[in-house]
Amino acid sequence: MAIWQATQVKELLTGHGFASELVFIKSEGDLDPVTPLYEIGVQGIFTRSLDAALLSNRIDVAVHSLKDVPTQLPAGLLQAAVLERGPVSDLLVFKNKMCEEKYSRLGTHHVPLSIATSSIRRKAQWLHRYPDHDIQNLRGNVNTRLKKLQEENWDAAIFAQAGLERIGLRPASSMVIDWMLPAPAQGAIVAVCREDDQFAFDACRYFNDGETEICTKIERDFLRQLLGGCSTPISALAQIENDNVVFKGNILSVDGSEIAEVQASAPVFEGRDLGTKAAISLLQKGAQKLVEGIRYVSK
Repeated sequence: MAIWQATQVKELLTGHGFASELVFIKSEGDLDPVTPLYEIGVQGIFTRSLDAALLSNRIDVAVHSLKDVPTQLPAGLLQAAVLERGPVSDLLVFKNKMCEEKYSRLGTHHVPLSIATSSIRRKAQWLHRYPDHDIQNLRGNVNTRLKKLQEENWDAAIFAQAGLERIGLRPASSMVIDWMLPAPAQGAIVAVCREDDQFAFDACRYFNDGETEICTKIERDFLRQLLGGCSTPISALAQIENDNVVFKGNILSVDGSEIAEVQASAPVFEGRDLGTKAAISLLQKGAQKLVEGIRYVSK
């Protein structure tokens, strides 16, 4: 997936007349493919190695999944461009047709499922809806996770829709989880450069998508105001509809038993601080207790 993302940026640069080459750097998050992300508890675990390469002038542009990027970039680095967003939803991939049919009976039969995911956000939302289901940890790259799903005694696993579809690996036996709110900036790719590198910044601005930039900023502001990171049960989605920004956000307890939700909208030209305002509103309505609970668990 990382190679696919970097290749997209390379091709966009080429399309605007800028020559570039790919430099492959292993992220810290890939070095430990077993431990659940919420147990690792390190913000920027998928981005720090590339950021360090930027700051040491080994590379000129780093390409990340924006949902993995800490809400505060390291000193000296700058968001240069956000690519046009892909699908934002989460996807439920079934082990086989029999498991898919088992899921379809949830509305009428008590059939607890075993669901695999490494995301504390997905785990919390799933347990909020299905508290008696079994959640298993699943780490590794996309191919590894799909293979593990077939090997283990699990019914299904949760993936990002964009991740599977971008590399053509979405199985036929899968479905969009339309009730699950995505991670802030899910489905978006960001190019980062050094603050003092005007040339790289200007080159990337050619393919910055304004709508995606606005929506992901609102979502990440919501996350920042709640003091969350990429491995916290905080979800957010901003979308532009008829010149208005429509926002939904939530925060859950780690076990999914409690939830605080917020919805808001504003004209696009007034909505850039919508995420911050929504988070403040949520905190004033009692979400602070959930925030403190997350902090306690992560220590």
